[in-house]
Amino acid sequence: MMEAQQLDRMFTALADAGRRGMVERLSLGPATVKELAGPANMGLPSALKHLRVLEDGGIVVSRKVGRIRTYTMQPAAFAAIDDWVRKRQTAMNQAFDRLIEAMKEIPEEQDRS
Repeated sequence: MMEAQQLDRMFTALADAGRRGMVERLSLGPATVKELAGPANMGLPSALKHLRVLEDGGIVVSRKVGRIRTYTMQPAAFAAIDDWVRKRQTAMNQAFDRLIEAMKEIPEEQDRS
């Protein structure tokens, strides 16, 4: 159940284009709130709300030194998503394998020309 809730928070965090842009920027290295808000033409309060969603989703972490808050990517941020996708791919591939085996048992139609 906990894993499903974490996935929900991660997918919710990534559902917004502005937050995905912040993730793209943070994949290059740490950035301040101001550096993340600028390219998105976003005010600082708005950027902080988006960053809080990313932090709650386990995608980024923040560190405050003095008055400056810096965000970085969580090192294993996408491990849960990778695992979830891998499981779906495995199940889908197994279903296709079963379909192929079932189709082998169906006699081919003869050409009736």
